[in-house]
Amino acid sequence: MSNINVTQNKNTVTVNGETRVVTVKAQGPQGPTFSSSGATLNDSSKVDGSVVFFDSSSGTFKADSTTTKLTLVNGGNF
Repeated sequence: MSNINVTQNKNTVTVNGETRVVTVKAQGPQGPTFSSSGATLNDSSKVDGSVVFFDSSSGTFKADSTTTKLTLVNGGNF
């Protein structure tokens, strides 16, 4: 038969005479969602200098190798 004693003030558990220090962790609250509309971010094709934009045909925000800060400066349409 096993005896288990939990001492709250010392964070220890004693089982059959052996005492161990126990650390209990609880997951904290989650942060806000990515967007209020529920859209997701697809950054699987991102490169250095990618610019995040919204693609209405797929309903996602994207960061890719086509839309970068260099393409906006060198002939991008505004």
